Amino acid sequence: MADKPTVCIVGSMNMDLTVTTDKVPQQGETVLGNEFFANPGGKGANQATAAARMGADVHFIGAVGDDAFGQTLLANMTKEQIRTEGIDTITGISTGTATIILSEQDNRIIVAPGANNHVTPQLASSHHNLIAGSDIVLLQLEVPLETIVSVVETASASEVPVILNPAPYQPLPEKVLKGCAWLTPNELEAAAFAEDPLYETTQERLIVTQGARGASFTENGRERHVTGYDMTVEDTTGAGDTFNGALAAELAKGAAPGDAIQTANAAAALSVTKVGAQSGMPVKQEVEAFLQERKASE
Repeated sequence: MADKPTVCIVGSMNMDLTVTTDKVPQQGETVLGNEFFANPGGKGANQATAAARMGADVHFIGAVGDDAFGQTLLANMTKEQIRTEGIDTITGISTGTATIILSEQDNRIIVAPGANNHVTPQLASSHHNLIAGSDIVLLQLEVPLETIVSVVETASASEVPVILNPAPYQPLPEKVLKGCAWLTPNELEAAAFAEDPLYETTQERLIVTQGARGASFTENGRERHVTGYDMTVEDTTGAGDTFNGALAAELAKGAAPGDAIQTANAAAALSVTKVGAQSGMPVKQEVEAFLQERKASE
């Protein structure tokens, strides 16, 4: 393994259009909001940014439209030192967008996938070398499911471990569930998993995120809980993506699962103290300083 771990992420890229408001409008109602932000987002791109800021060499496979949003997202990837040779620009298709309403320290999100629907198995296969040559692959479910299946098969054939963040939740084929080294649902997604007949096969590979309370996983047949951090919340958007990106970076460099989860918890905790999914994500030095400070105060 190289000194700098390599993470390959196949996933979505969106422009996040965020408005803050004291009151969420009811059906047919118009209210005056407070602030508006346009920030790079998408679960895949968010996780890529988090992993890159945690010191990983990140390759991204995805798609944008041939519009201003797409150009902005590509430029942002380059700024974050994420490798973009796996990103296609799709003519005549809009870049994905997420419309986010922030109110009372929580969010409501509507996603229009756009070019993300064009992240096909063929696109992923054309960048087989990026998948096979990585230390770990990280996936989410904002691109077509058949692409997820294809990438898991490619990674498994090359003995590259896969982390799948099953969000937004949907039932998954057995070959995906069995082909992933780790699945990282939140509590709602884990509850949906529990209804799946294949749930028993995944329990040893689940990392269940629990917000400020931390995360739990199974080690040597016993459930372990890794405590989270109580922070002053500005914006929870992207906290789960920060966790997954940081987790991938840490596991890719060979960290033990418990240690990787603790670092990911810290990164996610720091991310909620700032507005914006990617703009709020910490860099490795900030996370290390935070962990040292908390350890010293124990």
